[in-house]
Amino acid sequence: MTTWRWGRLAIVALMLGCIAVPASAQTAGVRVGISVNPDQFYFGGHVETAPLVEQLRFRPNVEIGLGDHVTLVALNFEFAYVFPLRQPWNLYAGAGPALNIIHTDQDTSAEGGFNLLVGAAHSGGLFVEFKVGTVKSPDVKFGVGYAWR
Repeated sequence: MTTWRWGRLAIVALMLGCIAVPASAQTAGVRVGISVNPDQFYFGGHVETAPLVEQLRFRPNVEIGLGDHVTLVALNFEFAYVFPLRQPWNLYAGAGPALNIIHTDQDTSAEGGFNLLVGAAHSGGLFVEFKVGTVKSPDVKFGVGYAWR
């Protein structure tokens, strides 16, 4: 099976995993941002589960990066701990593995990665997020997004 087919299979598996939690316990959102190494603009979407334990949530997301002669599809399986602070803003921090499908003019490959993240989310849905990646994930990402609650 080609790497691109494996990527499609991974996307389908991610989507099926996201709908396994009852719909009333989830939120969904969109995101855009920039990354460094590769230098790209990215966009994507996510779902977020109800707390698994206390303030810990599962937040899988898909981000598609364009630029620097590379197309990167990142399937991120991240967990985020939400620090209960004063409303309307809450801080969160998290981490998780990633499957990065990297396409260049010469090759397409699937590589593992890992992300560390911090962010701030407004109760109205707006959020900002900063990620640091290791292995084959982009070195740094800064994004903004909106989650429907």
